Amino acid sequence: MATNNAVTRSNSFNEAFLSESYQDASTIITDLDKGLRSPNIGEQCEALVRFPKLFEKYPFPIVINSNFLKLAEFFRVGSNLFRLWVLRVCEQSEKHLEKITNVDEFVKRIFMVIHSNDPIARSLTLRILGSVACIIPEKQQVHHAIRRALDSHDMVEVEASIYASAQFAEQSKTFAISMCSKVASMIESLQTPINMKLQLIPVLKYMYHDANTAALVKTLCINLLPKYPSENFICVTLQSLTELSCATLVDIPDQVNLLIDYLQDPRLNVRIHVLQLLQTLAEKGAHLWQINSVNNLISVAQTTRGNGQENSMMLKIILTLTKCPLIAGSKKEEGRILELCTVCFKTVNHKTSSLAIEILTSVVTYCYNEKISPPQSYLKEIHTHHEQLIMSSLKDEVHIRELTMYIKCGVQLAEKNELFAMDFTKLVGKILTDEQQLSQKQSELICETLGALCSHFMKDKFQHVAKKTSNETMDVDEVTLNPFYDLLPSLLKRLENLVCPKFNPNDSHFIEILAAVCLQSMMGVHITQDMYDVFKKVLGIVNNWSQYRIARSASRFGHPFIATKIYQKLSKDVSQERYHFYLSGLSQISTAECILIYGYEFDELEVKFNEIEHDENQMNLIQRLEKSVALYWKALANLKAASSHIHSLSFQTEYVWLRASFLEALLSVVIARNTQFITPPPAIASTFAHNTRDPLQKFGHVTNQFRKCVKSLKVCEDSYSMLYKSAFDADPCSLEQLEIMQHKCALLGYSLENICFTTSQDQENLNVPTQGNYPETAFTMSICRKISREFEKLPQEQIKTITNVHTDSMLKQIEMAIKAPICIPRFFFQVQQITSIKLSMSPYQRVAGEAILVPNGHNLVVKVEGVIQNAGAKPCLYRSIDSVQLTLTSQLLTPRPVDIKPINDVNTLVQITKPKREFLSANFLLSLNQPVTNEGKQWQVTLDANIIDENGVLWNTLGPKNTLIVRVPAENSMNTMGFKK
Repeated sequence: MATNNAVTRSNSFNEAFLSESYQDASTIITDLDKGLRSPNIGEQCEALVRFPKLFEKYPFPIVINSNFLKLAEFFRVGSNLFRLWVLRVCEQSEKHLEKITNVDEFVKRIFMVIHSNDPIARSLTLRILGSVACIIPEKQQVHHAIRRALDSHDMVEVEASIYASAQFAEQSKTFAISMCSKVASMIESLQTPINMKLQLIPVLKYMYHDANTAALVKTLCINLLPKYPSENFICVTLQSLTELSCATLVDIPDQVNLLIDYLQDPRLNVRIHVLQLLQTLAEKGAHLWQINSVNNLISVAQTTRGNGQENSMMLKIILTLTKCPLIAGSKKEEGRILELCTVCFKTVNHKTSSLAIEILTSVVTYCYNEKISPPQSYLKEIHTHHEQLIMSSLKDEVHIRELTMYIKCGVQLAEKNELFAMDFTKLVGKILTDEQQLSQKQSELICETLGALCSHFMKDKFQHVAKKTSNETMDVDEVTLNPFYDLLPSLLKRLENLVCPKFNPNDSHFIEILAAVCLQSMMGVHITQDMYDVFKKVLGIVNNWSQYRIARSASRFGHPFIATKIYQKLSKDVSQERYHFYLSGLSQISTAECILIYGYEFDELEVKFNEIEHDENQMNLIQRLEKSVALYWKALANLKAASSHIHSLSFQTEYVWLRASFLEALLSVVIARNTQFITPPPAIASTFAHNTRDPLQKFGHVTNQFRKCVKSLKVCEDSYSMLYKSAFDADPCSLEQLEIMQHKCALLGYSLENICFTTSQDQENLNVPTQGNYPETAFTMSICRKISREFEKLPQEQIKTITNVHTDSMLKQIEMAIKAPICIPRFFFQVQQITSIKLSMSPYQRVAGEAILVPNGHNLVVKVEGVIQNAGAKPCLYRSIDSVQLTLTSQLLTPRPVDIKPINDVNTLVQITKPKREFLSANFLLSLNQPVTNEGKQWQVTLDANIIDENGVLWNTLGPKNTLIVRVPAENSMNTMGFKK
């Protein structure tokens, strides 16, 4: 019964600690203190192991320092069991050690145990000192204790001192140089046991702080190799020599030759270990390898037979070397590499064959990137074996990894060679549509490959559209051959066969990918009736989650009709309110786009889907814009209703607001143009134009209306720029889309500005941001080019006028802009990395809103501490934080008396700080020295943080700003409040 109570109590402690109800560190620390003071050993140990989680959740120095001092005291007075758990806490919390401010006191409490009579206690002390070596690298008393412990007669203590020696040698140049002779003498001594020598040799790899010491260690290790030829000694010594060479770099060529010599060793384990070390050297310094060393390695690879693992490892090393420009661009090894790869293709080993084709692809890709003619022999060898290898690997699912490599190489070559891309696409399409017996993983892999190839062809198609002109706004000219137009019917048939007559739920993911490929292949054109019929069958069978993912693909690739149909259905099937609002918002966005593109309400569009291309009863331009703008504002309201502090939709709401504002600006242009016909210029327009020296004023109110529209488009342009700067976690395609949308606003604004202003900005200022590195961006960029060409058709006039020719041209540009389907960015739907900064300011406000008192004539020191939090499926996937720009702004809130000379009431301080182990700190000295009124002064201090990434780009954060209220009391009230002059 007592055991059950203990288990229950322990479980409740776990649940209480892990629950999100604890919002402050003090509550958790109090509970941990209770656990440490508990008479139950189990609860004490449990409290100890909870400290790393506390440090992760609240990584601030005030929390770290106080709790590590408690742990040090617990280490001093506790048993060896508790000391072991304190050691584990220090090892797991290594990145927080530098936040300990009272380092001397912390070390003092730990170091007291070194004088214990218990060798186990001394061993634990040495290990914990080694684990905190990064904060006490030059503590001489600790160095002396470690050196003395190496001479101990207790084996456990000696092993602990060896561990501590390795940790301090890595951190301290002084310790490494002083210990070099001691460690060397112990290794060479006949009295040192063999197992201890094996532990001492890895200490030598940290002796790289000084060139002479590194040379001494290298000589020592090389002399040890013939003296101790056992397998363990050879592996450990070569490992230490390799890591030392990686640190010094200058010794890499000699180390490579030494390792290649050891490839002749008859022991398999030694050869495998040597190959692992050669791989390390290839990754660290491939540019330092000598040509002779590469040739020797190829020769060994050609003569090695019978062991697939060795062959694979050698090929991996050669592959790593070919990624270095010095080796990939060299003609000397071209024939030997080709001979090696040809031999690999003749074997039945898919592992070596996949590495061989990757080596050839690496060299060919490098040549294409550098605008060098690739070796024709390499291309011929790839063409000869690539298809055969893919087909043979499809016969067994065991070779899925090798199949992935074959396909990856094919996609890389397809992006560089159009003829190869055509053949490879036909091969992959044939595999997918021939109803072969493929496993689920193989089917998904082949379909994903088809998606990558489709992306390449669609991007290439839209990038070449600038060479031609077209009167169609939805269709894009066909410049290059696109195999997907011939392949699409087969893909649709395959998609239909997956759901009819029998549907396998395991094929859901495959169906989603295949549907996305079909939608991507139709980007820029209306979907056909056949395609719509197939999608109706699919949507009637798959589950709601699959339907949503298909709708998401339709939104991303510019097919709002299918997206609307799915979103409307799903919004009625969800159980949670926020999901309903979110899906309703997406439905209204897609419906608005349908109206812009097709000119019909969605319900009417479903009925007339077959006749839309021949029906002339479409809405006019104003009706389409009015209805779409109204729907966008409704969608914005729904998205705001779906947003919360836990699931923020700040990017989505801002994006929808910008789209609605952009369409409103275009609507204003169309209305102003229409009023030009019904409201002629007033009689005094010419006189007013003469008096204002503005000739365009003689055309009446339309001039001023157009100029207001120019300002609206400029606001949209600036807002897109701000949204771009705030999307730090967005994928590159989404950022490129925002950049092009900004360019589209600038382009239309420039066109309108040239009509309604006598002088306008140079067209050179409209820099094309990109050619479009993705299908979605290439398509949008092709629309921008059409708009630009339409503007260029206007006649050049010496005296500017506003005529029907100008306004009709503007209407055509607007038609082009809105009839082209919008591709919603991926970041709107998916966030793969989440980066946030959590800041705290001191002095702290005891009560929210309470002012901090500062005596008159004094300055205020504001200390800022912050923690960088990375979350999401793939943290730091696209970019990471290099430094943080902190901006502290103080603004005087108290009204200034009339008789006091005006002084700047706003002070701004900027500081850039580099985070260390995801923690940052900074100090600001804020001057509040201004004349004090009888009522005193009150200031509002605001802290803002901006992110600087690894490329030096500044990003704006949308997080909450930290604010303090500072009050400087009046002179007569200072004595009352306890301040002294």
